[in-house]
Amino acid sequence: MILLCLDVSNSHTSIGAFDMSAAPTDEDGLIEHWQVSSDERRTADEWQVLITGLAARSGIDSIDAVSMCCTVPSILVELRSMQERYYAGLPVAVVGPGVKTGIPIHTDNPREVGADRIVNALAAAELYGGPAIVVDLNGTATIFDVIDADNRYVGGAIAPGVELSLEALASRGAQLRSVELAVPRDVVGKNTVEALQSGLVFGFAGLVDGMVNRIIDSLGADPDHVTVIATGSFPGSVVDHCETITTRDPYLTLTGLRLIHDKNHG
Repeated sequence: MILLCLDVSNSHTSIGAFDMSAAPTDEDGLIEHWQVSSDERRTADEWQVLITGLAARSGIDSIDAVSMCCTVPSILVELRSMQERYYAGLPVAVVGPGVKTGIPIHTDNPREVGADRIVNALAAAELYGGPAIVVDLNGTATIFDVIDADNRYVGGAIAPGVELSLEALASRGAQLRSVELAVPRDVVGKNTVEALQSGLVFGFAGLVDGMVNRIIDSLGADPDHVTVIATGSFPGSVVDHCETITTRDPYLTLTGLRLIHDKNHG
């Protein structure tokens, strides 16, 4: 049995195919994964053509269940249409109101918490246990989600993403331009390119470490007992210089979607 999982964010969409005969914690259960752009112009039929094309190239000829989360309302409309047209009758879980997540959400308004953040919190709680902090680094935003010692989602923080910051600098700075996100020779850049790279790589590493340390202080937890998980389409050049990251799990959200399926259709 093949479970299709889709994690749609503002800039990228992660797609995974799970062998449901494997346990959720079995890394071999994720038999294939892909990343595509989150194009708001893509129709339901185009999404289906894209998914079936990728699956066919990997030898996957049938999909038996679907689990997905989406933070872009216009794309979610098309994905629901795709589900109704091509996956009618199959077990489908779309993270949102009415879907079982299994994790208590202790925020002022649980309904406003992004679906991907809930999925990440669930996966962190189930796989690593609290207290834990998920650092989701993607192009648009750097998101911190916090799970306390009782495995409750208690909130988090949102900062700009690396790619968004680079694009803003290049478009608003008259003498600045887009550069390769690479580690410069030294934190003190000797030219404009290295100065930009230093600010992005070491600056965002400092942002992550500073926020993680403040969150741990807020929790009143022992830093040695807090799991800090980096996920998302994170740039390795940044994560390599984060001193507080304890675990890298690029497929945390996809695994969370697998868990969502189990809780609703298992």
